[in-house]
Amino acid sequence: VQLQASGGGLVQSGNSLRLSCAASGRTFSSYAVGWFRQAPGKERSIVATIGRTVGTTYYADSVKGRFTISRDNAKRMVYLQMNSLKPEDTALYYCAAKDSWRVPTTRQAFDYWGQGTLVTVSS
Repeated sequence: VQLQASGGGLVQSGNSLRLSCAASGRTFSSYAVGWFRQAPGKERSIVATIGRTVGTTYYADSVKGRFTISRDNAKRMVYLQMNSLKPEDTALYYCAAKDSWRVPTTRQAFDYWGQGTLVTVSS
């Protein structure tokens, strides 16, 4: 599967952005998809994951209540709605996929990666 992330940009603190991850491949519905982020000088870390089963999601504590991950299998898309953005959310955001019924949460668990999309939140 090939992934392409988009939707990043520059926003003020408190505002919202929606990231999109477009996927190719006929069996997209069998993939768990995650969003990761990497700030300058920091390691890439999990933001959220959505499993192949409706309702199975995982969120990092730092984004719970502010970010929502969703998917549209018919369009082969995964979205990350980011509300109440903070300057510490500034990072390069990546989407990743794994053919699994689980909801993976570690970088090593994912097999396919898209390029990053930059999110900058100004104070």
